[in-house]
Amino acid sequence: MASAFGHAAVAMGMGAGLYQRKDKYKLWFWGIFSSIMPDFDVIAFRFGIAYESMLGHRGFTHSILFAIIWSVLLASVFFRKNIKSFRTAWFYLFLCTVSHGLLDAMTTGGMGVGFLIPFDESRYFFPWRKIRVSPMSISRFFSSWGIRVLKSEFIYLFIPSILLGTILFLRTTFRSDQKSTSVE
Repeated sequence: MASAFGHAAVAMGMGAGLYQRKDKYKLWFWGIFSSIMPDFDVIAFRFGIAYESMLGHRGFTHSILFAIIWSVLLASVFFRKNIKSFRTAWFYLFLCTVSHGLLDAMTTGGMGVGFLIPFDESRYFFPWRKIRVSPMSISRFFSSWGIRVLKSEFIYLFIPSILLGTILFLRTTFRSDQKSTSVE
């Protein structure tokens, strides 16, 4: 898995264009949470559920179906003010949640990601796998292994997320300036 830091960086980069929303902090919070939350499936190990099970690590919580269900649930509960607010929130939350599995499929370890669970239990990796896999324990993360993970995430996740965030922020700023100028 990519680390929680890497997943959060991607969610922040994708959310940079949302800065003008009144509820941006709430949306960013849920976006970051949603980008990390699929890894809560590691609790399955405590219940004796095998890694390769549909409910195991990188299983259902990493699937596209889960991302749809989770983002609809969050958008329905927290962003139901109007249809535009709901759609924007749903789309952002979906991207944040599904990004988790996409990033994990680019890591150097694990048994693949169950994108199509429950319809297909196959696990997948992308051909491009440059992100170092993060250790599952906090104590191992704060070691030389964790430093190597953060170095690879800086190159492959943080820098692209900063670039994406800058582009989205500038695009949104430019659009709002255009709208205010055209109204005058």
